[in-house]
Amino acid sequence: MAATLETTKKNAIARKLADMKALQNLMISNEEKLLEACKGENKVTENLNDMLEDDRKSLTAIDEAISDLEMTSDPSNTVESMVGTIEELMSGSKLDVYEKIMQHEGLKHQLVMTGLLVHKAAQATDGILQKLVDPINKVNFKNRAHQEQLKSAIYLYGTRQLVGEEPEDSIWSAAEDAIAALKGTFGGLTEG
Repeated sequence: MAATLETTKKNAIARKLADMKALQNLMISNEEKLLEACKGENKVTENLNDMLEDDRKSLTAIDEAISDLEMTSDPSNTVESMVGTIEELMSGSKLDVYEKIMQHEGLKHQLVMTGLLVHKAAQATDGILQKLVDPINKVNFKNRAHQEQLKSAIYLYGTRQLVGEEPEDSIWSAAEDAIAALKGTFGGLTEG
């Protein structure tokens, strides 16, 4: 009975790792397309090149976790369907650069949350599977950092699209952003 339960737990984690691998491959494909779309924006392309390098290493780490788990799975039908849809959108002209970067950032978030779920699930097995998915923690950290880097590209392309101007990125602009966030936080706390 215990062996069956262990197999069931490993199979569930193997499925999420397969989802992560499909999403990580999508990250790489998206970044290759975004690099082409963002030509001429040196800082954005520099960040995208760094992300692409990290994402290729992260794919290796996911493969390592799958190998250590000694159980493979296919991605869920939902993830496979979503990957196909996103690939089509990222390759087509329905979305502008700003919208493509927004999609990519959202997918990074989904990948981080899936990785954190794998980590928590492995942790909940009394640590038996924890060591097997340790490489996933590096993937989570890198993808979370990428989300922050993508925000600057979203601000750049989004501000241009909305008002035809360059976004402010001075220290005063950052302070104003922080004050606006605090106002929103405190405003939310005082609403009853």
